[in-house]
Amino acid sequence: MDYHVSKSGNDRNEGTAKAPFLTISRAAAFAEAGDTVTVHEGEYRECVNPANGGIADCKRITYKAADGERVIIKGSEIITDWEGADGIWKATIPSSFFGEHNPYTEIIDGDWFMEPLDHPPHTGQVYIDGNALAETDSVENVKNNALTWYAEEKDGNTVIYANFAGNDPKNGTVEINVRRSCFCPEKTGVNYITVSGFEMAHAATQWAPPTAEQTGMLSVNWSKGWIIENNILHDSRCSAICVGKERTTGHNEHIRYRRKPGCQTQLETVFAAWHIGWDREHIGSHIIRNNTIYDCGQTAIVGHMCGAFSEIYGNHIYNIANKREFYGFEIAGIKLHAAIDTYIHHNNIHDCLLGTWLDWEAQGVRLSGNVYWNNETDVWVEVTHGPHIFDNNIFGSKKNLINAAQGGAFIHNLFCGASSRYDVRNRPTPYHIPHSTEIMGCTVVFGGDDRYFNNMFVGVKETDGWSCGTKKYNGYTVSMDEFIRKASEKGRGDIENYENVPQPVYINNNFYLSGAEPFDGEEICIRSDMEAKVRITEETDRIVLEIDIPEGFDRLDTHIIRSHSLEFPRMTGAPYEAADGAEIIFDTDCLGAVRCDRPLPGALEKLTAGHNRIIIGTI
Repeated sequence: MDYHVSKSGNDRNEGTAKAPFLTISRAAAFAEAGDTVTVHEGEYRECVNPANGGIADCKRITYKAADGERVIIKGSEIITDWEGADGIWKATIPSSFFGEHNPYTEIIDGDWFMEPLDHPPHTGQVYIDGNALAETDSVENVKNNALTWYAEEKDGNTVIYANFAGNDPKNGTVEINVRRSCFCPEKTGVNYITVSGFEMAHAATQWAPPTAEQTGMLSVNWSKGWIIENNILHDSRCSAICVGKERTTGHNEHIRYRRKPGCQTQLETVFAAWHIGWDREHIGSHIIRNNTIYDCGQTAIVGHMCGAFSEIYGNHIYNIANKREFYGFEIAGIKLHAAIDTYIHHNNIHDCLLGTWLDWEAQGVRLSGNVYWNNETDVWVEVTHGPHIFDNNIFGSKKNLINAAQGGAFIHNLFCGASSRYDVRNRPTPYHIPHSTEIMGCTVVFGGDDRYFNNMFVGVKETDGWSCGTKKYNGYTVSMDEFIRKASEKGRGDIENYENVPQPVYINNNFYLSGAEPFDGEEICIRSDMEAKVRITEETDRIVLEIDIPEGFDRLDTHIIRSHSLEFPRMTGAPYEAADGAEIIFDTDCLGAVRCDRPLPGALEKLTAGHNRIIIGTI
């Protein structure tokens, strides 16, 4: 069945092309496996709650914007009753207008949320002509600061004060967040849904830590097999797309009771989720592709466990958490926990507080061909034990990588900035049977056990704890044999022998520019003090990389890397390979160019000596 929705329709209609429904929600109540819901041009202020899902990838329910038509789903409502008051404006709204959740009394909070410096933020937001105002903490501050708002509840009413920078709100469009989401099933297990071609905006989303029920402007709500494609998503108070945890396995237990540290309650959520069916057959396997996501306070894409076995590619993500209206340890363009076997590739991520954060059990993750630039930090990988692969990425910011993990393989990347590395010996985290959610064991991060081959490193000014190149591994063992021998020399004890010997690292055939320095055990590498003068810019509809390369850089004795030739991670004992078990051969660069038998170091095969100007992506 093909259902149609139009602003000229009526929910008493049959939902056909000639007699369309008025709301998407009406179509969502009827659509079943194999059906398509086509939505025609217009602005739809509702939260779509699909009643049903598909039954297989080939028998899904598709929600799509009509070809060539702009369809916007908003979590906001227009407010017109503004009164002038002391140079600012106020609107008085009955609190019952908001239903069960009033975004102007609901404070943003949860595990790992940091207390704000001045005032507790709310999930509400005010916009004029599509531009978000900043929340402040008093009427007085609204008077003194343009483009700000403040809300309070009085006598059963919600009063919103706003400073529109001298503009009369009656001459523009003022909207306020009302709904928590724009598209989200209320129940879990609503599988095999496609959401394609929409614009979504203005959701009163709550903070989404891994230990709570996670929601976004567009949420899959603990389901399997969604395709989220070709959408424009912006102005979610916290997160845009959520492939995250549901409530029954824990909801902010740390801040509610303070009996245990948050890392312990997080570990408990993993075991609880496994007992209710967290596995490949029931959860994850989503495709998130070719979306544009911007202006969100916490993340563009967030999720704990439900993002496993997924593919995320072709997305343009920017302006995430860069307003700094609030802060916490769950902020990034893409923030995923337990993203087992997830393939994240060819995304353009820039102007974010943090580009991508892969946390807890990123076993089998492959981060490939992404372009990061102008972020505070590009990538953080934390408390995972390998195998995980970072290949053919361009890390273009001043800070590229925070490595708080072990067992990683870094192949053919271009590092244009500094990195940091640290052990995590007070937080045991799980590792899994390969390509499975089944838990094999738990351990801490001793550090090391990493592999760096055929990368290019560019030096920049270093800061405390950050360095350029691979010198941060100096003093580590260089083979498993050496590690075992040194551990055995300490006697026949157990834990302390392994704790006090650095794990092996495998580092070779890398190129170091602009003062970046190699690992002291690297046998084959090239160093040059020539300034690379790296510059990444956005020109109309494309991203351009400029870099200066010295003569002789192509003489490095490299070879094509094959994933099955890499030493297995010490703890997991699992091979480096694709999610389907196939070997990965790194014989193409980030733009798809075929590498020669002695490939160039870095992410680009067609670099030449001298000044290079290369288009590395489109927008």
